[in-house]
Amino acid sequence: MTKYRKQDARAWAREHLVGCSGVTIPSYSADLKRLNERGIRHDIGLAIEYGYSHTLLCAEVAISPEENAQFTAWARDTAGSRMGLFFHAAFGTLRENIEAVKLAEKAGADIVLLSYPPQFWPTTLQEIYDYTKAFCDATDLPVMLFPIPLWGFERVHPAGMPVDFVRKLLDDIPNIVAIKSEQGFPLVSGLCEMWHHFRDEVVISCPIEGDAIPMMSLMDLQFSGTSNTQWMGDYYPKAFALARGGQWEEAMQLFWRMAPARNANGAAAQTYAAGTGVLNRSMWKYQDWLAGFNGGPLRAPAMRVPDRLMKLLRQGLAASGVVPTADADSQFIIGRHPV
Repeated sequence: MTKYRKQDARAWAREHLVGCSGVTIPSYSADLKRLNERGIRHDIGLAIEYGYSHTLLCAEVAISPEENAQFTAWARDTAGSRMGLFFHAAFGTLRENIEAVKLAEKAGADIVLLSYPPQFWPTTLQEIYDYTKAFCDATDLPVMLFPIPLWGFERVHPAGMPVDFVRKLLDDIPNIVAIKSEQGFPLVSGLCEMWHHFRDEVVISCPIEGDAIPMMSLMDLQFSGTSNTQWMGDYYPKAFALARGGQWEEAMQLFWRMAPARNANGAAAQTYAAGTGVLNRSMWKYQDWLAGFNGGPLRAPAMRVPDRLMKLLRQGLAASGVVPTADADSQFIIGRHPV
């Protein structure tokens, strides 16, 4: 883990927060009593092989702060200096998130993706500010702000996190170094607004693969993440690097080749995301398994993956020229490295 002072965090991010970040969902033993070290190490290694510079160690599953620290330690040991690790501040309360981030810091996390608990129900921007500042003040890690309708902050302002509010956060909290800009999702309104106002101060991330490559004809994006694009194999880091390197037309050729997989992903997501604000991490785990990652069971409560969506996602990859695993779908829940 890189050491720096809070006042230097934004310069660190400008230098190091480059490329694409996937998402790594932890693997568990068959009895769900403990983490699966072999599965976790396999997934980190394969993400590096596919060209990802960072990954989010997903905590929006049934995992304790102590287990998350072990997850982080194995990921750090496997990745070495080859990959940056995001701590996922997705635990149930502010206090638990602070407890978990302190453990993750010691275990080797590099940066934070700031989420907000379902039980956090602000009715003013001041409450959102207070939560954000309390968390950021409690960690020495740099933090990526994450405005998105998932949090329900639109009850306070239509943008969830409007420009003036983000301005105050950046003025007051030096370790906010990046913005994962999804206000108004699925529109690109938040991305465009954050880019317009803050691109010279912090790293602006467009995590949505289907938006980022086209928008790079207009925006000099240096980072995209965090999102579950690794299920498409090495496509996204390659396309992102081409676009960054001035070969945008070549990047768009890859972009269009992946249209069947992108459309399948969108159709599958619509079956659970619309109106619920809950991501089907089991489906993400299945998508990764198609691309060679470990797969395996998740602890309850975990959403199911209907057979029809498995077929849809598998066919989408194949139609995009990415060869999915030949293993039967029944092997997904067992995983490639069962313990």
